[in-house]
Amino acid sequence: MIRMLLAEDQHVIREALATLLGLEPDIEVVQTVASGDAAVAAALVHRPDVAVLDIDMPGGIDGLEAAARLRARLPGCRTLMLTSHGKPAHLRRALSSQVDGFLLKTASPQELACAIRKVARGERVLDAALAATAWNLADNPLTPREADVLRLVAAGEEPPEIAGRLFLTAGTVRNYITAILAKLNARNRTDAVRIATEAGWI
Repeated sequence: MIRMLLAEDQHVIREALATLLGLEPDIEVVQTVASGDAAVAAALVHRPDVAVLDIDMPGGIDGLEAAARLRARLPGCRTLMLTSHGKPAHLRRALSSQVDGFLLKTASPQELACAIRKVARGERVLDAALAATAWNLADNPLTPREADVLRLVAAGEEPPEIAGRLFLTAGTVRNYITAILAKLNARNRTDAVRIATEAGWI
């Protein structure tokens, strides 16, 4: 019997999934929760074989951070991420944090149950559509310093403020911004922030 914990912030989806998965002869839903914080706490108590985690949840930590904490504190618990959209940034984080599976919420209950079984056996599961996205993820063209500058741009800071924070001159910061726009083929700073955020580079 596979002991499973489910973390999903939308009540209707959470209860529907728990009910459907509970009908599977080899899956036992030991706990359902609505946040990443609660998922970690509940997993430490119930010690499930698999934690199925929604990526976007309210509270202090999201599903990917919950998965990372579970890997550190409960390494015997496998993690399967659910998402309603395959954002490259989410996928990049999921792959780098070594989650065991990544599935779109458009998957059928049968596909989800099959993925839980595979993850419980120690296999890795990646939705086919997401696998194509992962294959096409471009390498980050930004240098670490350019990424630092762009993060501060994303936070709403202007070149003089960024210069003060990074111990650079305002002219150097403007040069970095020009290079960032060129590398990302961005129309302006806002577009550069959008491109880099969606790609998971900042």
